[in-house]
Amino acid sequence: MSQESIEQELDTDPQYRAAVIDLLAVLAVSEVTAFERMAADCILAPTFADKASMGELATTEFRHFILLRNRLVELGADPEIAMEPFRQTLEEFHAKTKPTDWLEGLMKAFVGDGIALDFYREISSYVDPRTRELVLEVCDDLTHAAYVVERIRAAIEEDPKVAGRLALWGRRLVGEALSQAQRVAAERDALAALIIGGVDRPGADLAEIGRMLARLTDSHSRRMADLGLAA
Repeated sequence: MSQESIEQELDTDPQYRAAVIDLLAVLAVSEVTAFERMAADCILAPTFADKASMGELATTEFRHFILLRNRLVELGADPEIAMEPFRQTLEEFHAKTKPTDWLEGLMKAFVGDGIALDFYREISSYVDPRTRELVLEVCDDLTHAAYVVERIRAAIEEDPKVAGRLALWGRRLVGEALSQAQRVAAERDALAALIIGGVDRPGADLAEIGRMLARLTDSHSRRMADLGLAA
């Protein structure tokens, strides 16, 4: 099925439309909670320069949320209603991965959020071009990457003992993030059907799902290596 045909299904296939709305809604919840978390982390930042940088990151996340919210409205969905089913899962994820200090907060923004966004980027392979473009714009905006890498590496250089603690934190983050993403997909029938496919739309077979998980793991390992940490 061509991408143009898939795009037409937004008007003709209720299940596909529901899947697109779910995908945009869970991303919207992720972005608005990331905004709240990063804004709060400004308090923990050790310098005014760091506070400003965290504020910039929070602003980027909020801009992403606005883009997703506006697209949901264009699709005729009520953003509040569309986002509500994902609230509890995201809140539980953040409750389980609450940072104890500023460095762990930076790691969470880079590693924890990164693996979840990788998962949604993978799902975007099965949607229409306009939806895919929006998802990739939201997921691929890594303006914070250089800042986080610089600050984490500087902290490790100053105190090498920090590395062990942050490496353990990174492993915990990736486990919780993958569990959260898989739970979201499993609990929403439309999203699951989008990945698995159906009679008239090809999806991912077991081999492709295995390759997808391998790509997610590889991306996480690269992020940890960028930070100077073992995955």
